[in-house]
Amino acid sequence: MQRMRSWLFAPGDSEKKMAKAADGAADVVLLDLEDSVAPEAKPAARELVREFLAARGDRERLWVRINPLSGDEAARDLEAVMPSAPGGVFLPKAEGRGDVETLDEMLSALEAKHGIAPGSTRVAALVTETAKAMFHTGDYAGSPRLVAMSWGAEDLSSALGARVQFAPGGGYMPTYELARSLCLLGAVAAGVAPIETIQADFRDLDGLRERAAMVRSQGFRGMLAIHPAQVEVINDAFTPGEQEIAHARKVIATFDAHPGAGTVGLDGAMLDRPHLVLARSLLADAGLDG
Repeated sequence: MQRMRSWLFAPGDSEKKMAKAADGAADVVLLDLEDSVAPEAKPAARELVREFLAARGDRERLWVRINPLSGDEAARDLEAVMPSAPGGVFLPKAEGRGDVETLDEMLSALEAKHGIAPGSTRVAALVTETAKAMFHTGDYAGSPRLVAMSWGAEDLSSALGARVQFAPGGGYMPTYELARSLCLLGAVAAGVAPIETIQADFRDLDGLRERAAMVRSQGFRGMLAIHPAQVEVINDAFTPGEQEIAHARKVIATFDAHPGAGTVGLDGAMLDRPHLVLARSLLADAGLDG
């Protein structure tokens, strides 16, 4: 499975910014046809993204964020870019499994039309951008093609008519913390990767490092980025360190030495089977065998 630590947006109407993003270290590059492209610029942006994809050899990590399924733009986006076989599609304003199923049908038809391997175009969904969406974050289990779920505060704020997202201490207000939690729970329930939303202040790399470490400790597997400077910080934060890896290997070795045991002792602590699951998951995140 492709690593999914950093997901970097690049405006689909700027060849220069797309090239800079694609030439960088982001695990996934999101060529954006939605929010970063003005309505009148979308037709030209579609063609630019299609041509950009066709010229690249690393399309597995080059995804396209299309427009929401609620309008006509999404179909136009897919008709334009699918001939160049992007690695995946990022679906905004998803409101439940039904939206992913609709997208799957559209992708299946276009894969067949353009000779692309059936089911090879993966999907990630933004699942908290409308009030309705918040009530369906637990619906995604079994969704075709889905590999990741993320959340967003900006569009939700607009939908709610809320003028403030952050509390005086710098953390999110309760509604947005709820969105983050629902995304995490929904993604785990669906068996896909939960991905943290953007940090808008791309200059605050120390704050980004702290936030990325915090959400990783809660179970998130990656984070969205809006600037290339954020990618290295995110990759580092979501890459297990040597001490973590060594401890995970000790946990696994201890359980291996006591087959069938429900609990084992290690370094003065009692560990049970969930610790073994976490250890194996950490090694998988590091791209190592467990």
